[in-house]
Parts: sequence; C-alpha cells; structure tokens
Amino acid sequence: MKKFIHAVWEVAEVFIIAFIAVAAIKYFLIQPFIVNGASMEPSFYDGDYLLVDEISYRFSDPQRGDVVVFHSPDDSSIYYIKRIIGLPGETLQIQGNDIDVYKDTEKLLTLNEVYIPERIQAQWSADMEITLGEEEYFVMGDNRVNSRDSRSWGPLHEESIIGLVKVRLWPFSHVTFFNTPSYAY
Repeated sequence: MKKFIHAVWEVAEVFIIAFIAVAAIKYFLIQPFIVNGASMEPSFYDGDYLLVDEISYRFSDPQRGDVVVFHSPDDSSIYYIKRIIGLPGETLQIQGNDIDVYKDTEKLLTLNEVYIPERIQAQWSADMEITLGEEEYFVMGDNRVNSRDSRSWGPLHEESIIGLVKVRLWPFSHVTFFNTPSYAY
C-alpha cells in the first residue's frame, strides 16, 4: 500500500510542477493571442495564432515598429494588436498618408512603412498632429482604412501594453518570427 501511495504522490508532484511551470510561462513570460479582425492585414490575418512576449518590456522600452498587444483604452477586457508609430515625447504630423516624426521641433524622419502595401497606402488619409507625453505611444493598424487605433482614441499609455508579438504559430504554412522593422533616421 505504501508503494502505491508513494507512486500516486510522485505522479501528483509531476502534474503540480508542470501546472506551475505552464502557469508561470503563460502569465509572466509568453501569452497566446488570436487575431480577431482585419486591422493588421496584410501582416496578420483574422484567426492567426500568435505568441506574445510579456517579459522584454520589463528590460527595455517599446520601439517604433514593434507590433504590440494591449488592453483597449475603452474597455480593459478587450485586447488590440497594433504597430507602434510614435514614441514618448515625440510629435507626429500626419498629412494624407505621410507621417512625419519630430522631437523638440527637430524632424527625425518621415516613416517609410514597407510593411504596408501601396494599395493600402493609397487608400488611407488623415490630417492630424499630436504630441505624446511620457509613457505614451501612438499606435496604428497596418490596414489603415480598416483600423480603430490612436487616430480614434488618442495615445496608448504604456501600462496598457501586454507585450510584443514575437511568433505566428498558426496557420502552419505561415509560421513566422517577427523582428522590429528599421527606419532610416
């Protein structure tokens, strides 16, 4: 009888340790995310299964071009996926489909967003200027004509960011590891 109880306890220990490890990974390191909607097409499509890195931003700040998952500014139970366009302390001037980035009145760059196809670039247009405060980011969907983003609800506060999209796992035919695009300064 002691051997049976000992064997059951060993199996239970394995399950307890596995559960704790999976919970720690899921809640502190990597979070699964399923894309819902077309706001990030053609980079991400409805139904794509992504892994979101929740730990990187504990050691470094979000960068321009990062694709992030975050709580909606209107309802924290809703999650969005968008691309970071503007960083804290910057001023963005959007005219037509051109985005100019300024820091302390000095023009840093005009965004060259190679991840957005010309057909989408030609379809969207906006005119606005916004200056971001500390810990504020300006985010936009890659499908600019079909995206509710910072153009609608303003800057995204850093505490709303859950993490950085690192990997697309589904569909298997499109498994991809993502890097932040570089912009010429």
